[in-house]
Amino acid sequence: MGGRALAGRNVTISHGLAESLAQLGAEPPEFRAHVERWIDGLISHAVLDRGQLVIAHAGLPEAMHGRASGAVRSFSLYGDTTGETDELGLPVRYPWASDYRGRAAVVYGHTPVLEVSWVNGTICIDTGCVFGGRLSALRWPERELVSVPAAQVYYQPAKPLAPVGPTIEDRPAGQLDLDDVVGKRIIDTRLTGTVTIREENAAAALEVMSRFAIDPRWLIYLPPTMTPAATSPLPGVLEHPAEVFDAFRRDGVRQVICEEKHMGSRAVVVLGRDAEVASRRFGLPSGAGAGAIYTRTGRAFFSDGALELGLLDRVRDAFDQIGLWAELASDWVALDCELLPWSAKAEDLLRNQYASVGAAAVASLVAEEAVLSACATRLPEAAALAGRAGERLDLARRFVDSYRRYCWPVDDLDGVALAPFQVLAAEGKVHALTPHPWHLGVAQRLADADPTTFRATRARTVDLADSASEAAAVAWWADLTAAGGEGMVVKPVDVVAVNGRRLSQPGVKCRGREYLRIVYGPEYTGPDQMARLRQRSLGHKRALAGRELSLGIEALERFVAGEPVYRVHECVFGVLALESEPVDPCL
Repeated sequence: MGGRALAGRNVTISHGLAESLAQLGAEPPEFRAHVERWIDGLISHAVLDRGQLVIAHAGLPEAMHGRASGAVRSFSLYGDTTGETDELGLPVRYPWASDYRGRAAVVYGHTPVLEVSWVNGTICIDTGCVFGGRLSALRWPERELVSVPAAQVYYQPAKPLAPVGPTIEDRPAGQLDLDDVVGKRIIDTRLTGTVTIREENAAAALEVMSRFAIDPRWLIYLPPTMTPAATSPLPGVLEHPAEVFDAFRRDGVRQVICEEKHMGSRAVVVLGRDAEVASRRFGLPSGAGAGAIYTRTGRAFFSDGALELGLLDRVRDAFDQIGLWAELASDWVALDCELLPWSAKAEDLLRNQYASVGAAAVASLVAEEAVLSACATRLPEAAALAGRAGERLDLARRFVDSYRRYCWPVDDLDGVALAPFQVLAAEGKVHALTPHPWHLGVAQRLADADPTTFRATRARTVDLADSASEAAAVAWWADLTAAGGEGMVVKPVDVVAVNGRRLSQPGVKCRGREYLRIVYGPEYTGPDQMARLRQRSLGHKRALAGRELSLGIEALERFVAGEPVYRVHECVFGVLALESEPVDPCL
């Protein structure tokens, strides 16, 4: 029995095999020959759903999928062992699923388990019906488990049923295989095909991720970089909406949405309705909390855990108040937000870089202007120098005013505001692909429910075939920036726009003249500096934005589909690796 592929292999007559052989022995030779031919013709495993699903009796590593050999048949039938035996003389099974990194889901059995759980895209559905356990099946592609109890104990097991291999809960927190991220990586994405991660960029990302990032099981998404508007030809202006609208029009985008740009820090909020949800859906151990708030580089946003917990509670309460959990049909959610004030995250940067520069510039220029003005009373030729010092002092004061607008003390939660602008995902759906007006409507409802915690985002939709619509948006931007606002972000209304084989920009920031003093320095509007800045190159950053968007959406889609953590983390890690590409930090 067992076929030519396993000819010569010793088979132990146990576990009911003796009874089967006795029954066959009582049959005519023709019947036994027919049974032998039938068994010999059985395939070792099935590859279904265009390669997305593999079914094998005892499991199968990716290298053996779709192949036919004695080794493949042996693994499919018996699995792998460590070569050891347990106290009952039974072979110790090697946990091959813990090493599995294949793209197909593998459904198997052979070794009965007490509870069914996914491990790296594999699932053992043998729940020991013959031993009085349960009969389990998997619905595909829904990934739903169906299970019914056994009517009786048909055969007494040699030892009690146990959980399958190394489950998520059994592993150390955040454990991932280094081989999943090191070296040159080519990541498949649905939106743009493959994205290549260079080895040196992966090494830089590994340094950040391993030393500073939060538990990677929370990291289901990192946002893409955002490119600035192309340089404007208008005198004294570096960025203007006209260039943004022209760029999207060239990409074939018909409608864009202009969103007020909040001056804060990018924050991703991942939240379960309770700690049990977080443990079940994100694979976190009990006690890990019900959510996380992290930066665009995967670091914890708050060093004060109590502040994070308090803000998460407020977000959860607001969801309860407006019925958003039920609307999303989910008990978890991921949000892309701006967290205000800027000083909540960038206090050290403000104090050590911007404030020190501003204070030094104002103090020195006040003294310089005073001295030169005194000299001008006796030396008329010094008047021009005094006037220039006064102009530079005015620019330095504008610089200080620019960053001070976005700073205020944060002593408790009432000093923090959250401006969500996109619901990234919830159970069963990647909402990041829903047109932007829906997201802004959700943000407005949250702000109405809790105006202390949430800020709505003002916005305008622009028809790029209507010059009046564009003119109104330009006037709106001018009013925003004149009132001290940073500017706006312009996005395709439908989120993803494809131009040929590449994605259009996910968002283009168009910043005001005064805000750009923070970026380029107090005197950037001078003719010499402005001429130099007009030569800035945006091509590389634009390319990064498209690739990072593709990876971010892929990570969300993989998580929502229930893929293993290493598959989600591959994409998130790729975004962080691309961020180490050499790009002008002022862009």
